Amino acid sequence: MRAITFLRTLGPDELMRYHQVVSHSELVRSHLDVLVWLQGDMQQFLPHEIMIAAWGDFSTGAVQHDVISAMSGVRSLPSNPATLTPLLVNLFERWANLGKVPLAVNSGDSGFILEDLGEKSALGKALQTMRSAIVHCICDTRGSHDCLYVTFSTQVRGDASMRGAMSVVLPFIDLALRQIQHLPHQVTLSNAAVGAGSAPTLTADTSVVQQLVEEHDLTDRELQILNWVAKGKTNPEIGSILNISAFTVKNHMQRMFKKLNVTNRAQAVAKFNAIVNHA
Repeated sequence: MRAITFLRTLGPDELMRYHQVVSHSELVRSHLDVLVWLQGDMQQFLPHEIMIAAWGDFSTGAVQHDVISAMSGVRSLPSNPATLTPLLVNLFERWANLGKVPLAVNSGDSGFILEDLGEKSALGKALQTMRSAIVHCICDTRGSHDCLYVTFSTQVRGDASMRGAMSVVLPFIDLALRQIQHLPHQVTLSNAAVGAGSAPTLTADTSVVQQLVEEHDLTDRELQILNWVAKGKTNPEIGSILNISAFTVKNHMQRMFKKLNVTNRAQAVAKFNAIVNHA
């Protein structure tokens, strides 16, 4: 009902613009595409500074997340799941208790507070400046998990129009995010695979990512490439997976070698495996 009401408020030009914006979801192929889309044309219908997408089992807190924002330092990788998950679980429970319809939350002057040290992170500081959030969820019955989406704004945006907009555009946002690769730290670490000598995979809550970032200053892209190198992929294969050229992969590899203080792929994988096995 909210979706129909929202669409009826749009004039002919706005309705045409809306269809152009949401149809762009089919063209999204990377995290950068999502950022440009959400912080660009989508702002006309769903204005926000930060979007957090979370998925998993909210009853147990086994949740992964994406942070999408143009704000400096507000990214998925540096954010600590231990400090962010309680906020996401709380918002999910409030959404479910309300009847599983779009929920508007006003934070007041304090903003949204993360637990413990989370409030000192770039994301934590940014959330303290937010004054409202629109919360909605898509229940994935086939995938056996729920997908929570929260938009945060520095403005108070809790009216029916914003909730209606969230209801209308969310399926397209969900579609867009399902078309892009997980970041390396969003995939579960398989200890069995490590024990068998297979290439281990990074996870959001493991110390592996933290060590690679803090001690070796690897970027998100370098982490992605290292993950695929450890799985035995060639530069052309990695380029195809990440939608970049093999030459670009090679350049990232050279910078990564310097940061890891190695000279070739085998040494990089050996160092990666050593970090995983001692994490």
